[in-house]
Amino acid sequence: MFGALPYKTKQFFFVLIKLSIVVGAFYFIYQKLTSNEQLDFIVFWHFLKENNVFSLKNIYFLISLSFFNWFFEILKWKHLVSFFKKISFKTATKQTLGSLTASIFTPNRIGEYGAKALFYKPEHRKKIVALNVLGNSMQMLITVILGCIGLYFFVLKYPMDINYYKVVRFAGILLMIAFATAFGLSKKSVSIKGVIVKRIIDFFKKISTRFYATNFSLSVIRYLIFSYQFFILLQIFGIDVSYFNAMIVITSMYLLSSIIPSIFIFDVVIKGSVALYLFSIVGINAFTILSIITLMWILNFVIPSVIGSYYVMAFNQSKDQL
Repeated sequence: MFGALPYKTKQFFFVLIKLSIVVGAFYFIYQKLTSNEQLDFIVFWHFLKENNVFSLKNIYFLISLSFFNWFFEILKWKHLVSFFKKISFKTATKQTLGSLTASIFTPNRIGEYGAKALFYKPEHRKKIVALNVLGNSMQMLITVILGCIGLYFFVLKYPMDINYYKVVRFAGILLMIAFATAFGLSKKSVSIKGVIVKRIIDFFKKISTRFYATNFSLSVIRYLIFSYQFFILLQIFGIDVSYFNAMIVITSMYLLSSIIPSIFIFDVVIKGSVALYLFSIVGINAFTILSIITLMWILNFVIPSVIGSYYVMAFNQSKDQL
């Protein structure tokens, strides 16, 4: 892209791109916090203070859960990359948080794939994208498995006016399409934007069962941490609910909000809408749920993105590429 430009000019453009990413991320965060039509920031702030969210004990516990959430996400990325290259935990941290900052305002966080690939030389980038797909797919698999279990108990406990025949029929059609597609792709050399799908499938076949199991376990731990954090926030806001009953709704919420196609910019709005619908059936105050969703976003995306902005600005293509 910048091959014909002088070295100093390329450096200037590179710094400008990094600065644009950081400024864009901070502006996006500012807009989401101050221009949220569903939740006034000033009212939200006072609501947090009224519920003693800022007590030393609560802050320490909530920040600790966010720390462990990202600790295991970084550990998961370190493990994924170890498939072809050993990297340190420090390097994995730089790549994970830096890519989060770069992707926070991109559709469905698609920018994460490109951002992580930039940390590696061109010959490794296809592997990095494939491994990133694997990591995200494992996390999604946990969301679907636990979400389906939670939704099953939710429907049993809180009957809703749903045409189950249509739901089952729709799910069956999707499963048949998915099966037929997967079977067809495994037999043919279908190309998507120059990438042979069969090669990707063959790449995943080379990965050992133990490798998959480790990644699956780390994904489960992550899920249990951030879902437990949601439960703790319910307790802090004075919602008297057992862990089991809370998890029925929480797992259902994460499942439904994950399968709804969205642009990441509207991710908080979608999760908020799904959560409002499910928790309203349970009888929990709408403002409380919106506050929890916003706080979860701040703890698990805003704070790590702010830290990641340092890694974006410090990124040096010649030194940081592996």
